[in-house]
Amino acid sequence: MDVTPTPAQAPVDLPEPRRLGPLARLAPEPMKVVLNWGRRYSLWVFNFGLACCAIEFIAASMARHDFIRLGVIPFAPGPRQADLMVVSGTVTDKMAPAVKRLYEQMPEPKYVISFGACSNCGGPYWDSYAVTKGVDQIIPVDVYVPGCPPRPEALLQGILKLQEKIARESLGERYATGGRPSTAALRSGLVTPPAAGEDTP
Repeated sequence: MDVTPTPAQAPVDLPEPRRLGPLARLAPEPMKVVLNWGRRYSLWVFNFGLACCAIEFIAASMARHDFIRLGVIPFAPGPRQADLMVVSGTVTDKMAPAVKRLYEQMPEPKYVISFGACSNCGGPYWDSYAVTKGVDQIIPVDVYVPGCPPRPEALLQGILKLQEKIARESLGERYATGGRPSTAALRSGLVTPPAAGEDTP
């Protein structure tokens, strides 16, 4: 009797999972779950409040909404101690280099929430010559929170969505494949400074 496997029973070669460094094989899946669990519930926030949405961010951190109960610690001393940047308000072309510089000073892994219509796409000022059409033109954004003004409850929902994303992410896949687009690829032409010696209007 012939026992050769039929095509339906033939073994399937699964692709080797991407790994981050030679020690990745020593970190079993439960350990990755524990690391992601600790990362999602200890988010130090660097608030970049640029306009009226910053008041809604402050309201979300006060006693009524109290996002500290979600494991979000507001007002990190500086970008080097922060895990999460919340950009709340209108990003102008003049402020955009500062946002990018402080984002690049944050240690990996780092996350960004764009809070409010102005931060998402320019909001009611999208047609202005001085407004960046969304913070995602200069830095990568993980979660967008809509609204003008956005409610504190919307920020809480955005934080929960970010925590769900952190819980299922693999840092090996995130960094080994260059998963995030570079900020150079996302930079708006409006942010570039004028050439040396060029007169400005």
